[in-house]
Amino acid sequence: MVKITLNGEPRELVEPVTIAELLPRLGVRSEHVAVELNRRLVPRALHSQTRLAGGDELEVVTLVGGGSGEPDRVAPFDLGGRVFRSRLFVGTGKYATLELMRDCLAASGAEVVTVAVRRERLTDAGGRSLLDFLDLDRYTILPNTAGCFTAEDALRTARLGRELLEGLDNPGASWVKLEVLADPRTLLPDPVATLEATRILVAEGFQVLCYTSDDPIMARRLKAAGATSVMPAGSPIGSGQGVLNPNNIRIILEDLKGDDPEYPVIIDAGVGTASDVAIAMELGCDGVLLNTGIAGAADPLAMAHAMRLAVEAGWLAALAGRIPRKLYATASSPTAGQIRPSGSRYAEKTPG
Repeated sequence: MVKITLNGEPRELVEPVTIAELLPRLGVRSEHVAVELNRRLVPRALHSQTRLAGGDELEVVTLVGGGSGEPDRVAPFDLGGRVFRSRLFVGTGKYATLELMRDCLAASGAEVVTVAVRRERLTDAGGRSLLDFLDLDRYTILPNTAGCFTAEDALRTARLGRELLEGLDNPGASWVKLEVLADPRTLLPDPVATLEATRILVAEGFQVLCYTSDDPIMARRLKAAGATSVMPAGSPIGSGQGVLNPNNIRIILEDLKGDDPEYPVIIDAGVGTASDVAIAMELGCDGVLLNTGIAGAADPLAMAHAMRLAVEAGWLAALAGRIPRKLYATASSPTAGQIRPSGSRYAEKTPG
């Protein structure tokens, strides 16, 4: 008997096997997983050559719901060298069923979907994988490091995500939505660990889409570290509070786009409904990333449609330019030729 540890649990094998031989026994397809052996990534090309021995620690991870329909009537934009029509990025977690997730993704019009890299739930009770419900020719997959509380864990997760997506030949293989959280109660980002992980991942060739707070100073440092996109939170993850500090978002936009107008700034986290999305876009953001706002709605499919339309409305409104706010009313109808009662004290006056 060969005793190993598989995804944190003791496992006994009748005989020594290679990783390639073990995966079918776990009921998973090799192209749907990434593997670490003793905390080191094992590239898929080496699975058949890597034999397990007693005491080995094996991590087998897949993508789970985490982080197009009719295209939005907005200008395409460039993100990491790829051009997208939709400015809405949606997650794949918290849906009641995989079928509902699939339908909501289509209704949202999104072309980029986020997924979490996890070792548990390689398949559901019916033997189905999240990947069975994602059209990899339709979506660019953005793996995220959700749930990581150290730079080291985020780096390991990012590397596993790249290995997995390279096996699927998906263009998101070089991407990572970086999250390094400070604590499980607030789910706020750890700024020091986030900056450290950004620098390392950029040096390793990743395109880092970086979740951060709405701190303008940290946003500048992350861009300087090479982040492909800075993604400030509108409010805490899953809170549904919308954009709590629009002034900081305006400063971030000014700082990051001042000499680089095309640099992508995307609101990430806290969106609760369509009006939150419209506000983020009206501020001048390039896009919005959300998950709970759709998946947690009473009617997720209807909300997915609403979020798509809100991105469109907000972007067009920002482009059009709103009227100035004024303290007093201004008549929208002409006053010349207006019929007024004789002797009216307003007869010779016009609205101010």
